[in-house]
This record gives sequence, structure tokens and C-alpha cells, in this order.
Amino acid sequence: PKQTEIAKEPKNKKKVWVFILAGQSNMAGRGLVEPEDTLSEKRLLTIDKGGQLILAKEPLHFYEPNLTGLDCGYSFGTTILKNVPGDISVLLIPTAVGGSSINQWLGDSVHRDVKLFSNFVEKLEIGKRYGTIKGILWHQGESDTFEDPRPYYISWFTGLFNAWRLDYGLLEKVYAFQIRQGCGGSFQGEMREIQRNFPRGFPNLEVMSTAGLTGGDLYGLRSPN
Repeated sequence: PKQTEIAKEPKNKKKVWVFILAGQSNMAGRGLVEPEDTLSEKRLLTIDKGGQLILAKEPLHFYEPNLTGLDCGYSFGTTILKNVPGDISVLLIPTAVGGSSINQWLGDSVHRDVKLFSNFVEKLEIGKRYGTIKGILWHQGESDTFEDPRPYYISWFTGLFNAWRLDYGLLEKVYAFQIRQGCGGSFQGEMREIQRNFPRGFPNLEVMSTAGLTGGDLYGLRSPN
């Protein structure tokens, strides 16, 4: 299960659907990785720290080796594969870093030794080298719940959203996960409400509800909600 398996470079980039995993710890993963999460699938791909194409298995993220664990990326990828033609592969590109605020992403800050937006763009280019970008999975918000996020979060998310679309031409689907209940500071309810209303005015944006999940449940999620 711990063995890294190098993947063959695809011959047809249109047959490789690329999804970028971005945000903070809920996307980077903190859950217990079990044997079932380390079984490779020839059509499910990711990259290692050096940008090498490998077969995907948990943990997908590598920026915080002492912290990262099970996230929702692997199960997302396997679920996609069950619902697409057999000649399609899925490439998951990890860019999430725990504890990062949306302002740090928008401002391209260095957080835990990662320059957040620059790293996103670097990994985006790797994804384009191997396949076709199909979507972004964004799971972030906990770090912005320790003060009232209502005066600024929508504006800053709009800036990030526009940077993806206008500066980098990412017109594909964006899947934004709500933070789960019991996660973050005293303004988590306000953040969940902001995220619940995201679709208004944002084309091709889907919000993934985490209703009913509390505590560490989301870290152990093995299928999309």
C-alpha cells in the first residue's frame, strides 16, 4: 500500500479529466487512512511532490507530511470513474494547505512553506500537461470563522473566483464544500450560510452540503456528499 506506482504518460489529453483539490485542512485531509484507501486504480492518477505522474492513493496531499491523511479526493475520483466511459482517466492535483485563509490564497501568501496561489498555478500547468481541466474542488473557510466573515468573505471569494476564470481561463465547474458543523471559530454558522448561498451570481459553481456531518466526520468521508 505504501509503494508509489509510476503511471504511464497519457497519449490523449482529452481522455484525462483533471480536478484540482484546493483549500485548507478539510481538503488536504486529516482522517485515518485505511487499507481500502491505498488500493490503486489504473485510471485514477495524481502527482507526487516532484510533479511525477503516479497512480492515486491516500494520502494525496504531501505539503504537510506529519499532518495529512484521508480526504475526499480519492473517493471523488473513484465515483467519477464509475460514471464515465471506460477510456476516461481522472487526474487529481493536490494543492490544499491546512490552516490557510482565503485572503492568503488571494494574496499569494507563503503559508507553511507553500506560496499558495503560485503553487496552485504551478500544479495547474502540470495538470494541463497531462490532461484537460474539468473542475476545481474548493474546501476552505474554517480559518475565517474566528471573526465575522460576512463583511469580506464573498468579496474575497469573488476575487479568487475571478482570478481562476479571468486570469487563467478556468471556466470549468467549481465545487465548493461547506465547512462542517463544529469546525472553526465562533462564526462558523455565518460561514456556512455564506457558503450555502454561493451559487447566486457565480456561473458553474456547485455547493456541496455537509449537513449532518459534525466533528471529524468529513475527514473520513469516502464518497461525495
